[in-house]
Amino acid sequence: MKLSRPLQYLALLALAASQLALSSPSRAESRTVTVFAAASLKNALDEVAARFLGATGNRVVISYAASSTLAKQILAGAPADVFISADQAWMEHLGKNSAIVPSSRKPLLSNALVVIAPQGSTAQITLSEGFDLKPLLGDGRLAVAETTSVPAGKYAKAALEHFGAWKLLEPQLAQAPDVRAALALVARGEAPLGIVYASDAAAEPAVRVVATFPAASHPEIVYPIALTREATGAESAQFVAFAAGIDAAGIFARHGFTSLTCDTDCRKTN
Repeated sequence: MKLSRPLQYLALLALAASQLALSSPSRAESRTVTVFAAASLKNALDEVAARFLGATGNRVVISYAASSTLAKQILAGAPADVFISADQAWMEHLGKNSAIVPSSRKPLLSNALVVIAPQGSTAQITLSEGFDLKPLLGDGRLAVAETTSVPAGKYAKAALEHFGAWKLLEPQLAQAPDVRAALALVARGEAPLGIVYASDAAAEPAVRVVATFPAASHPEIVYPIALTREATGAESAQFVAFAAGIDAAGIFARHGFTSLTCDTDCRKTN
């Protein structure tokens, strides 16, 4: 049946509208959040990112490395929306250089510092003033993250200095680019001992904890989170809030971290 001119015109309008709708992005289109995060967060944060995707439809792409490396990359213009550091110092550095949104910054997590050995090792360590690891190291080395700039390495140095063991052990250190690299040296049996975070030890079945440093032996381990000044879209702030929320707190706790944004009752619900 031949359509009248008015009906032909309306049909063409409807066709054009439908084609426009098909060629235009959906208002509910998923977005991507780019996160730069300390290497020690990998297992836990991967799980948090997956939970965030399921809850919001927004994907999270995470770059893991030493906090020092990531902070320098952000200052050089790397496209990150969110930064999670393993210490306050590198977040402070970005803040002083106007590279983060100050109002978005918050302490997210805490951790503990431990001495590890390969799973089959029989090493026994008592942490006391002037303790000596040399008999246990033999010709091997003590694996740590780089001690001048990487947070885990700086914490390790402070703890060894606290017990008067730094000068004795410094010549026998194997300094790795980040804490996960130090963990791998021990897991592969390439170093008889290492100093890493408790969460790292929990993530690697090939190692065991032989001693835990008292919290007072080193600066408090705090992981702050913040939006970078380059962050765009509400989904970036949404991820920061999600990482500090109840669901994420339960995930972090299972991986050996302590939430600093969720109280004890909150964590018990997970």
